[in-house]
Amino acid sequence: MKKQFLECGKIVTTHGIKGEVRVQPWCDGPDFLTDFETLYFDRGEKPFTVERARAHKNVVVLKIAGVDTVEDAVKLRSRTVYVNRDDVELAEGESFVQDLIGCVVTDIDTGAAYGEIYDVMQTGANDVYCLKDEKGTERLVPAIPSVVLERDLDAGIVKIRPLEGLFDD
Repeated sequence: MKKQFLECGKIVTTHGIKGEVRVQPWCDGPDFLTDFETLYFDRGEKPFTVERARAHKNVVVLKIAGVDTVEDAVKLRSRTVYVNRDDVELAEGESFVQDLIGCVVTDIDTGAAYGEIYDVMQTGANDVYCLKDEKGTERLVPAIPSVVLERDLDAGIVKIRPLEGLFDD
């Protein structure tokens, strides 16, 4: 089941003396978090209004409505920030990493199951799906069009055609 609210970062410290906080993004980059008027705490149960946001080096500096002093901002340190999936527009073929976690990867030709995705590494050139089967065997699958042929995230299934030698043990 897809989560409605997705973890997108963590407040790591304060910024200045007027209540701003620094958020370490857990998404594609800091610019992603600058486009939201509302973000959430507590797995989506507590919305908060973003007065302003800007990327600063590798973090996002947020000014949250009602947080006006450094003392108020300190109380937010280590809080996880969430985004509502309905507030995000994904391009065709894109998905949230969270939706891939737990998907079963099978061979499109033979139906053989290779394991479940437990992580997605972002290498720069392409993503790599990290799989683990019921025996604990770990495998890496490049998420490239010639390998990943079908993704049904609602059903939790990813169908692949492994490159020659990819799973030779």
